[in-house]
Amino acid sequence: MKRTFDVKFWLGIGISVFFMALLFRKINFQQLGAALLMVDYRYIALAVLFTFISYFLRAVRWRYLLISEKTIPLASLYPATIIGYMANNLLPARLGEFVRAYVLARREGLETPAVFASLVIDRLFDGFTVLLILLATLFTLHLPGNMADAETALRAGGVAMFLLYCGVLVFLYLLKRQTMRTLNLVAWLLKPFPTRVSERLIPLLGSFITGIRLSRKGGHILAILASSFFIWMFAVLPVDMTLRGFGIHLPITASMFILVLLVFAVMVPASPGFIGTYHYACFKGLSAFGIADVTSVSIALIIHGTAFFPVIIAGFYHLWSGGISLNSVRKAGEAS
Repeated sequence: MKRTFDVKFWLGIGISVFFMALLFRKINFQQLGAALLMVDYRYIALAVLFTFISYFLRAVRWRYLLISEKTIPLASLYPATIIGYMANNLLPARLGEFVRAYVLARREGLETPAVFASLVIDRLFDGFTVLLILLATLFTLHLPGNMADAETALRAGGVAMFLLYCGVLVFLYLLKRQTMRTLNLVAWLLKPFPTRVSERLIPLLGSFITGIRLSRKGGHILAILASSFFIWMFAVLPVDMTLRGFGIHLPITASMFILVLLVFAVMVPASPGFIGTYHYACFKGLSAFGIADVTSVSIALIIHGTAFFPVIIAGFYHLWSGGISLNSVRKAGEAS
C-alpha cells in the first residue's frame, strides 16, 4: 500500500511540475508581481468568506445524507468537512474524502464504511450539479469565435456526461430498491470478464448499498437538493469576486465556466493541493475571454490561494480543538 501511495505521490508531483512550467514559461515575473499588488483585496476577503459558507453548506447537506443513520450536529459535521478538505490539500489522490469519513466516524461513534458511503452519494450530487452548471453555461455563454469547435465539443461532452450521471442515479436507485435483482443483472453483464472481477465487485456493491440509508422524507430530500444548489452558488462567487478584485467584470456565466474547468482539473492526478493542473485550467479559461496572460496567471494564483491556505489553517485549528493528531489523519488517508 505504501508503495502505491508513493507512486501516486511522485506521479502527481511530476504532473504538477509539468503544468507549472507550461504556465510560467512565457511570464514576466516583474509584471506578475505588479499585477498582484494592484488587486483590491476586499474582494478577496469576500471570496474567502464565500468559500467557507460553501463548506458550511456541505456540512448541512451531509447532515441530511446521514440523517437516517443518526442525527448529527453541525458542530461535528463542519469540523470534519474542513479537516477533510485540508487533507485534500496536503495528501495526494483526494484522500481527504477518507479522512473526512474517518474523523466524523471517530467523533460520532459511527462505522467508517457507512459514513464513506454517504460521501459517495455526496460526490454524485456534486457531479450532477456541476454538469447542470456546465450545460446552463454552455447554452447561454458564447465563447470567442476561435473556440467554436471547443464549445461544440464541450456541449456534446456535457450532454453525454449528464446522461451518464442520470444512468448512474437510476442504477443506484434500482440497486437500493431491488438489490438482489440488480446484483444478479450485474453478475450476468460481467460474465464475459474473468470470474475474479465479479467475485470482487458484487460483494463490494452489496456492502456499499447496504451502507446507504437515505431518508425518504420530502423535507430531507428538498434540503439535500437546495443545499446542493447553494453549495455551488457560493463556490462560483469566489471566482467572480476575484475577477472583480482585478477590475474585471464578466457575466456570472463566465465564472461558472471557469469553475467547471477547475472541477475537471482537480480530477487530473497532481500533487497535493492540485498545484499546476488547477492553475493551468484557470489560466486557459480566462484566456478564452481575452484576458492578458500575466493577469490570467495572477487570477489563477489568487483563486487557488483563497481555496488552499485558509482551509489548511482552519483545518489545523479543528484538529487541535478536536484533539486529533495530524499523524492519525495521515495514517487514515494512507490506510484507505
